[in-house]
Amino acid sequence: MRLLFLVQGEGRGHLTQALSFAQLVETAGHEVVGALVGVTQNRPTPAFFSEQFPAPITPLSSPGLVYHTRTNALQPSRTALKAILNARTYRRSMRQIRDAIETLKPDLVINFYELLGGLTYGFYRPTVPMLCVAHQYLAFHPRFSFPKGQLLDRMLFKLTSRLTAWGARELLALSFDQQPDVPGSRVRVVPPLLRREATERNPTPGDFLLAYTTQPGLVSQLVKAHQQHPDLPMRLFHAGASVAEERIDATLTYHAIHSQRFLEAMQACRAVVTTAGFEAVCEAFYLGKPVLMIPQPNHFEQACNALDGQRAGVGVASNTFDLSRLLDFMPHYDAQASEQFRAWHGRGYFLFLAALNRAVNPESSNRKPRQRSKTLSAAGNGSFFTTK
Repeated sequence: MRLLFLVQGEGRGHLTQALSFAQLVETAGHEVVGALVGVTQNRPTPAFFSEQFPAPITPLSSPGLVYHTRTNALQPSRTALKAILNARTYRRSMRQIRDAIETLKPDLVINFYELLGGLTYGFYRPTVPMLCVAHQYLAFHPRFSFPKGQLLDRMLFKLTSRLTAWGARELLALSFDQQPDVPGSRVRVVPPLLRREATERNPTPGDFLLAYTTQPGLVSQLVKAHQQHPDLPMRLFHAGASVAEERIDATLTYHAIHSQRFLEAMQACRAVVTTAGFEAVCEAFYLGKPVLMIPQPNHFEQACNALDGQRAGVGVASNTFDLSRLLDFMPHYDAQASEQFRAWHGRGYFLFLAALNRAVNPESSNRKPRQRSKTLSAAGNGSFFTTK
């Protein structure tokens, strides 16, 4: 089977998931023919992805999140305004996706939460089936818990997720644990996609905290947290660091973000302190490392991740870098939850391959014919927001 990837390039999570999925499908004998990666002007395709991805990569201009330069808070209004002002550029990117599908002739398109992928299927109606993969689609599960209040943020989050999946055959919702599927919303619950480099590691007990952030504005907050616990060693990987290791004081070192060195540190650390990005949290859970999850200000998706991770036993959610909360939680960390997560992850290979087969051979499935969903209607009839 020939597969074309569409990947949202914001952050590292979806890119890492695409790498993991490429490893999985190539192991099964399928061919990845290329990837179109959504990038912004100031954030090209990261080297860790371009160096490891097994097929040609084509960057395309795509909407990106806008953060406050001082507080590092997500700014939804400026994000939306920037998208509107660049609408013509994004329309060209949609035509670029359409042309790539026509030229490469894949059997299936895999969309890792790239907004323009869903819009391309909504407006241009490619005949090649599309499968969507992201943890965000768990928001359409009736058991998913959202942060209290923030109704507008919840609506915008779900709307964005709907648009990324416009016209998709199925939505593969990456989850910390096994939950029932929701066929009426085309949602299939599957394990997270983790890099082979992470799952092949054997964790060892350490004495230091591993901290990680891709947002330079959060480094000062992590340093303040460290200063309140100066006897606790911390290794801080962040986007502003330029060298492999820089000693700041007796117990604090800075590290440039590097995939292998980061995994080596996670393997040997005592616990992890990070924003609530899904991928890093899952890797820590797999290695049995408790996590302090701090959503970035105004980042509703990360707030959801932190609550869901806390529910699953990953660690503790917090609005600040309060290391005391992590230290209080660590004696109560349930290692059995990590073992259950590893077992759940082990089922992913067969669940993902079954999803590929259903997408290209829907008649081979025993499912009932697909119906329009109250939350996600098929694009094939041109009525995306149609309900039953």
